[in-house]
Amino acid sequence: MIRIEKNTGYTTMSNYYLWDGNLTLKAKGLLSLFLSLPASWIYSVNGLVAICKEGRSGIVSGLRELEEKGYLRRERRRDEKGMLRDNVYVIYERPQKPKAGKPISENLLLDDMEAESAASGNQAW
Repeated sequence: MIRIEKNTGYTTMSNYYLWDGNLTLKAKGLLSLFLSLPASWIYSVNGLVAICKEGRSGIVSGLRELEEKGYLRRERRRDEKGMLRDNVYVIYERPQKPKAGKPISENLLLDDMEAESAASGNQAW
């Protein structure tokens, strides 16, 4: 007799990024977490800090690494008045080349932190 205990709550993900020697374990773990979250989850630095043991600076450095290596792309949204508002996060299991003419900005994550701080009434750091 064979008995198999099956669990639920699995995430299927590519081995490509897990074997990418250019990514740190922190970035691989963060990308794995992204892939396990439901599609309805709202991505933000504060949200990630709330569900991770890693602190804000660790989350920010992991996001920056994923962005630099092409696994994460953020697009800034504008409101009806043309003001920059929230970010749309696009997450890839294989790295993408940056769009021509749109270099990765090191300040985008800091902009996120400042926007979240302004919304919560706290300082970003």
